[in-house]
Amino acid sequence: MADGTFAVLLLAFGLTDMAQNHCGTDAGCLAGNDRQARFAISAGEVLERRAQPAGEIYLRYDFGRGFGPFGTAAGLSVGEKGELWMGYGVTYELTRPDTPYFAELHLMPGLYAPNDGFDLGGPLEFRSGIEFGYETRSGVRFGLAYDHRSNADIFAQNPGIETVQLRVSFPM
Repeated sequence: MADGTFAVLLLAFGLTDMAQNHCGTDAGCLAGNDRQARFAISAGEVLERRAQPAGEIYLRYDFGRGFGPFGTAAGLSVGEKGELWMGYGVTYELTRPDTPYFAELHLMPGLYAPNDGFDLGGPLEFRSGIEFGYETRSGVRFGLAYDHRSNADIFAQNPGIETVQLRVSFPM
């Protein structure tokens, strides 16, 4: 999935949920709401299309405030060759109250510095992806995440990369 598929899914699910469950209130479709703040750490492998795979550590903070069906999060990743990415964006969670399983989509524009790593074509890179996981009774989550980073063809070159990660997140 080397395109904007996850971003399109996030918007499709989120906007449908917003129309069905959030727009009928006086507060409006994007009314602020409280959510569980979380801190997550992920470790995984960046699967670069034109280079050797490399390790990455990814830290993410999900803020305790959302807007309509969307949550907000900030992330920072460091690759084994010094690649840095830092971004802020939206999340959308798919859950059912009767099960501990969840799925979450995210879309985060951010700044990227290749350092000695892979050149993604420019400093603005969009990270979108999906996580499937399990939440314990204490609120700790364990997940498998897959995401894509690229510059959406706003620069002359757009090689893109994918990352597969194991993630643990803790309620704050």
